[in-house]
Amino acid sequence: MIRGAYEGRLYPGRTTSKLSRVEQIQQESGVGRNPESHSKAPLVRIHSECYTGETVWSARCDCGEQLEEAARLMSLPQNMATGGVIIYLRQEGRGIGLGEKLKAYNLQDLGNDTVEANLLLRHPADARSYGLATAMLLDLGLGGERGIRLLTNNPDKIRAVEGPNREVFVKERVAMIPLAWQTGGKRGVQGEDVEKYLSTKIMAMGHMLSSR
Repeated sequence: MIRGAYEGRLYPGRTTSKLSRVEQIQQESGVGRNPESHSKAPLVRIHSECYTGETVWSARCDCGEQLEEAARLMSLPQNMATGGVIIYLRQEGRGIGLGEKLKAYNLQDLGNDTVEANLLLRHPADARSYGLATAMLLDLGLGGERGIRLLTNNPDKIRAVEGPNREVFVKERVAMIPLAWQTGGKRGVQGEDVEKYLSTKIMAMGHMLSSR
């Protein structure tokens, strides 16, 4: 994990991208922003909580790896001028919660993929929402034409983060390529489980990642 000086913010009670009248005025006038930092679109990672992948390093997904890779990319010299933003959303298990996610794991052990398991539990394939992420980006002064470079393979996330009225502009999508694929298996999460998980995200969920 890349360690360093980070600035954190907590957003209690904020759930949508809708702005109050005061916030709209601030957004339009640039109040509270540093104009010198607006020359280039920063890297942004919208990351959903994954206890199994980030804390206990399950090999069923690459979520923990993606979080660390996002921080590493933001720390590279070419990105230091603009920095980066990691928005961490409490949406464990693509929005179904840890308990239901563990039930889904049991169904995966019986041969179902990650999408089929959710559906068998009467959940959507992906129950997450991104209105809060849009609101947080606006609060950070990242709305409007400046744009962001979004670290994601998920086309639905791009559309959702931009907001209903394109309050946020995704100027560029930056692919999150699994480390095992980048390094020929020398690094990163590996194994049959994660390969099936990634394949399902590509084939069933339309993720923009070329299978190897």
